[in-house]
Amino acid sequence: MGCGMGSATEAFVAHRNLLFTVAYEMLGSAADAEDVLQETWLRWMKVDMEQVRDRRAYLVRIATRRSLDRLRTMSRRKEDYVGSWLPEPLLTAPDVAEDIELAESVSMALMIVLETLSPTERAVFVLREAFGISHDEIAAAVGKSPAAVRQIAHRAREHVDARRPRQEVAPNQARAVLESFQRAFETRDLQGLLDVLAPQIVLISDGGGVKQASPLPITGADKVARFIVGGLGKAQVALTSIHTVINGNPALVLRVNGEIDGVIAVRVEDARISGLYYVRNPEKLTRIDSETPLTLRSTR
Repeated sequence: MGCGMGSATEAFVAHRNLLFTVAYEMLGSAADAEDVLQETWLRWMKVDMEQVRDRRAYLVRIATRRSLDRLRTMSRRKEDYVGSWLPEPLLTAPDVAEDIELAESVSMALMIVLETLSPTERAVFVLREAFGISHDEIAAAVGKSPAAVRQIAHRAREHVDARRPRQEVAPNQARAVLESFQRAFETRDLQGLLDVLAPQIVLISDGGGVKQASPLPITGADKVARFIVGGLGKAQVALTSIHTVINGNPALVLRVNGEIDGVIAVRVEDARISGLYYVRNPEKLTRIDSETPLTLRSTR
């Protein structure tokens, strides 16, 4: 028994970061993803290892089912949420930014698109597109037939493709655009902001009812620029912004009088910012001081 327990623990540890990434991409919440890992571990400890042919597939199946259960309860939580809901930003290691596939799959821009899918569509999309898991394995995880999963995957991909950024942007290009934004932002330069914002930019800010934020998304370069300059103009505070890598992509951490005020993540298209995501809810800012390991692959 001890030997089985040891190998079960080893398997869980080997796949832990992968399972966390699966749960986080499905839920957009690190706290909930950690809970899913805990539930997966407890369920895994009761499994007869001799009956398990593919440990990774089995663990992914448990984590997916737990994530789906949680996603359904979260949708009720989000209905009661004050203002716009954004995913929880994670400080990520530089190697996440270098892995184009991973950086795109956990980017705030894509995570926001995933919010528009149904729970099952989101699970199927994440498992298929990000992790390359077979239709048969996904079918076992979501309780559908492989044929149904193929249809759901096709529908979800079409839905996401219509809403995701049209081209991949190299990290150094995104950083350059963010630097132009940072300069204009810190000097309250309205024209500088207009130069770097796409005409149809959307600004979404998440204060969770705790911090002030626009209750609805703001659309259009002029409105967004005026909102930013107006908001800063009213606040007579020492504001600093520092470059960082959030969810595998260049971002800014804002501090007011030395205290963390929020995280700004961006969606860049055609060398301009088409999406600006400002997370201010303090409950969502606990993961920007230490790196969260994310991966699309297991350690073995």
